[in-house]
Amino acid sequence: MNVGAHREAKKKLLLHHGASTDRESSDEAVFVFKDLHTETGLKSLDDHLSGKSYVSGDELTKDDIKVYSAVLEKPSDSFPNASKWYESVSQQLAASFPGQAAGVRFSSQGAPAASAPAEEKKEATAEDDDDDMDLFGDETEEEKKAAEEREAAKKASGKKKESGKSSILLDVKPWDDETDMQKLEEAVRSVQMEGLTWGASKLVPVGYGIKKMTIMMTIVDDLVSVDNLIEDYLTAEPRNEYIQSCDIVAFNKI
Repeated sequence: MNVGAHREAKKKLLLHHGASTDRESSDEAVFVFKDLHTETGLKSLDDHLSGKSYVSGDELTKDDIKVYSAVLEKPSDSFPNASKWYESVSQQLAASFPGQAAGVRFSSQGAPAASAPAEEKKEATAEDDDDDMDLFGDETEEEKKAAEEREAAKKASGKKKESGKSSILLDVKPWDDETDMQKLEEAVRSVQMEGLTWGASKLVPVGYGIKKMTIMMTIVDDLVSVDNLIEDYLTAEPRNEYIQSCDIVAFNKI
């Protein structure tokens, strides 16, 4: 179709709950299709396609892609022109995107974003419409911000996964044979912090009636320092009333 015929076709009809024409915002009329998710909207599209292969004439154009994106699924046989058009556009798009599609559907959805209010359509030029419906346009600020947030969350999640754990066997020694070992154990287990988990313990004789306590603990390496745990908590006041010293017997990465 030549340019003159294409322009004449676009001047014929402005569909918006029926047929009307608006030239207030542009020298060239623009097709406006409303509520294409409803039978009324599909009927207006079907009537428009009567005697045509495509929205703007005999060749596939961006107008067809815009309208196609607003139609949720292939129209039924009640709309033969729209159904034939939809199938034709689908086949041409499939040739451009050879990958295997899983298929998607939309439910509980209001009017498609492609169907803007009539007042906005009257104020917009045909070029503005193309920009609004550009399927391959630039990202909006909101989309960029959302993508950055997803990337930051992904990195944070990766750091957490990389944080290792260690299993440690600790010797805790009392001052003498008169030290209350039950209170010594209570003093040790009273140390609570993020990334620290106390495990099983037992008393082991060391001679002259003195016993030491061995206790297992699990730590998250990035959160707990064993040296600080011993120096700042276990052998510091008030726990040093019962605890004379602590030694690491075994240290294994999990």
